[in-house]
Amino acid sequence: MFQNTKARLGLIAALIVLSVFALWSNYNRKDDHGKPIRQAVTLGLDLQGGSHFALELDEARTALTPAQRSDAIDRALRVVRLRVEGLGVSEPVVQKAGNNRIIVELAGLSDQARAKSVLQKSAFLEFQIVRPLTEIQPSLGRMEAAIVAAFPNEGKAQGQAPGADVGGLLQTKGDAAKSATDTLATSRPLQSKFAAQGPEGQVLIANADTGAVRRYLALPQVKALLPRGTTFLWGVQDAEGQAGMSSLYLVEEDAIMTGDNLQDAQPQSDQFGRPVVVFELSRRAGRKFEKETGEHINQQMAIVLDDRVFTAPVIRGAISNRGQIELGNSTLDDATDLALVLRAGALPAPLKIVEERSVGPSLGQDSVEKGQLAGIVGILAVVAMMLVYYRLSGLFAVVGLLLYVLFILGIMAALGSELSFPGIAGLILSIGMAVDANVLIFERIREELAAGRSVRPAVQEGFQHALSAIIDSNLTTLITAAILYYVGTGPIRGFAVTLAIGIIASMFTAIFVVRTIFMVYLERRSPAAQGLSI
Repeated sequence: MFQNTKARLGLIAALIVLSVFALWSNYNRKDDHGKPIRQAVTLGLDLQGGSHFALELDEARTALTPAQRSDAIDRALRVVRLRVEGLGVSEPVVQKAGNNRIIVELAGLSDQARAKSVLQKSAFLEFQIVRPLTEIQPSLGRMEAAIVAAFPNEGKAQGQAPGADVGGLLQTKGDAAKSATDTLATSRPLQSKFAAQGPEGQVLIANADTGAVRRYLALPQVKALLPRGTTFLWGVQDAEGQAGMSSLYLVEEDAIMTGDNLQDAQPQSDQFGRPVVVFELSRRAGRKFEKETGEHINQQMAIVLDDRVFTAPVIRGAISNRGQIELGNSTLDDATDLALVLRAGALPAPLKIVEERSVGPSLGQDSVEKGQLAGIVGILAVVAMMLVYYRLSGLFAVVGLLLYVLFILGIMAALGSELSFPGIAGLILSIGMAVDANVLIFERIREELAAGRSVRPAVQEGFQHALSAIIDSNLTTLITAAILYYVGTGPIRGFAVTLAIGIIASMFTAIFVVRTIFMVYLERRSPAAQGLSI
């Protein structure tokens, strides 16, 4: 297939279209709050500015076995991810490094002290009873009035063009008729943000509106109007089947149990093969839990970690010191995640920050500008050298080099890889390696021409005999990049990722793209006129 010139050109054209599409899609994507990001390739922490943290378990008081440490890191990873969600950072990076470290990168974060405090505090797990949303209906009008008084401009705007009419969401059947007569001028800033009712009885709110709702619910006069002993809590993630939506629960403030009493939690399957989470409490806590759950049968119980509701299963019967949580149509992976959340509420050791870095946005912008200058100068120098030394063949290599840059950026955009300052260095280094492959090929073609071969056989032999040297040199560099990625963190990983992607793209352009250009050139010229300046 790939001996056919049209097939080769078709593949190259398809890759060009896919790369442009990936870059365009990445440029037009939005963050969780609906704000356009406007980055064709996602910039790393050192280019945007922000904070980098490396966390480990503090084992000063508790020595852990390797198995316990690995399990504790998995649990802590879940906790850290939940906390980072609450910092309001777009596209944060939270990942495990090795078996005992968690890396957190918060691009664009300005309050580093707050981030440190949030990341190091102890995880807190609670079981709280969910209250029906209809309980806030009697005071809802006064809540709206308090919000309008505190935010008059928002209230007027929402009153003039309210969102979906969700009066029936919180009102009883008898109130529905009154809701239908509400005029568009009625100010309902809070209700206008309620998009729908979720699968577990919670209110669904568009991610772009969560900031406004948080401001409304934080007002002391609004908190005072809530039913006695209740509070609103946000769900931990987008509601199931509701992309772009966040969930909001009304729960009792007093927990019926905390994570201090939890001894273990494991994912399992029941007799019908459905996923469940089996958990175990201390004997004393089990007696209390049995009493509390027995008083709230057929009500929802929110499982809350760090003030975020992870799920809210229905209590089917009194639960003693050993019980299970049914997850309905969820998967075993969901059960595993929930078990991690439960165990995270009783981490055997606290987290400590062992490494931290902060980069200001001005320094990041300076890095971007210097990286761009270095890239432009490097590419121009390479182009000039190839054109002067190899002439027409050098022009073919330059075309391949331009496509190489497009391909590598397209791959990074498609994979969501971040471009860091060391990554720019890796990109520039891989440009040099791309040209190096062309130099090997061209020098081999020169040798064949000097030996008396005609142009077409010389080009074929040149690509064929240079292939092994190109593969050997690039494969050893790929292995090095893999090692750097595995043992490195932060900038080192950014360099390794960009270098590895660049090597793969450079091999493709040198071996496939440039050879295709030679094939097109030779096919369009008569045998007598097939001269080649090289």
